[in-house]
This record gives sequence, C-alpha cells and structure tokens, in this order.
Amino acid sequence: MSDVPPVPAGYPTISPGLAIAGAADAVEFYKRVLGATERMRVPGPDDTVMHCELLIGNSVLMLGDPAPDMAFRDPHSIGGTPVNLYVYLPDMDAAHAAALAGGATEISAPETQFYGDRTASFVDPWGHQWTVATHVEDIEPEEMQRRMDQLGS
Repeated sequence: MSDVPPVPAGYPTISPGLAIAGAADAVEFYKRVLGATERMRVPGPDDTVMHCELLIGNSVLMLGDPAPDMAFRDPHSIGGTPVNLYVYLPDMDAAHAAALAGGATEISAPETQFYGDRTASFVDPWGHQWTVATHVEDIEPEEMQRRMDQLGS
C-alpha cells in the first residue's frame, strides 16, 4: 500500500466540477455572491480556463470552460442541469440579492423552511442551479416531521 492518502490534504471527499462557458467571468461571480476564494487556476487556450479551484467555506468547487471532446459540457449545451448545488452561507439573503444583481434568475425567493434553514434558489448566468442557505434553527426529527405533516394539510 502507498503512504499517499487517498484524499489529498485540503480536499473534501466530494468536490463538484462545473463546466461553464465563460468560466473566468463565473469565477468573479462566485467570489462576489458566494464569498469564494480562488486557490488555483490552469489557463487554457484562447483565454479559457482549463481548471480552476475555488474554496467556499470548507468545500472545493472545481470549474473550467467546457471540453466537449472530454464529455465536459455546460448546462446551456445540453438543455439545462439536473443538479442543484446547496451551499450554506452566513447571510443567504445578501448572497441571493447579489446573485440576482449579477444576472441570476430567481427560482424561489428567500423563505424560512420547516427544517430550520432559510433558503432561496436561483440559476446563475451559466445555467447552474444553486440554493443558498443559512441555518437558523436546530430542529429535532419529530418536530420536523410534525411541521412537514402540517404543510400537507
């Protein structure tokens, strides 16, 4: 066995990778909206981004311009995305407002949910769907179930 750990230092077990036509602009959007910090970038040809890593809280978001020859396609080229990225932030209301000001399309307005998170959802200008959240209340499973049951009645 190797002495090299299977997950490198500074990386979580899962790090999403997004294909974004115009990745350099998306990096700036994610810095403004999500408080991301850029930790590395590998430039591609013609001012594209081959690979970029952003740190958001304790998570790593990887992204780059599409590479269709490697089956790395952006949502606009395939008619949308089936994926929603759920990110906890200290102030989801401010992040949601910044996203809309930056050209995102609102899916749902800020609202406190039965499970204790305040959330809002949007599609960013590159077609990726996000839910921004701030945890506002710790709720026991029984209480969560009671609240969920009330929603259905």
